[in-house]
Amino acid sequence: MIYLICFLLLTVALALAAFRLFTGPTAVDRILAIDLLAVTAAAGVLIYALSAKQAVFVDVVVVFGIIIFFGTVALARTVSRAPRDP
Repeated sequence: MIYLICFLLLTVALALAAFRLFTGPTAVDRILAIDLLAVTAAAGVLIYALSAKQAVFVDVVVVFGIIIFFGTVALARTVSRAPRDP
């Protein structure tokens, strides 16, 4: 039962992040929304790993987390170097 509640809360978080992704007024809002979508998906995989008692998914989430981190850093550096509107 607790896993179902967690999945429902993650679904709400995914919906809110998708809303921000599509309606975000700036590129930074969209980058943060993509990052939130990825982290929420990783949390969903972790909850599934706990509910199915499959430890191999934890390793997948660790690698996915590293990829998320480097992707976010790369996008942040790209946005910070972009020319700004006056």
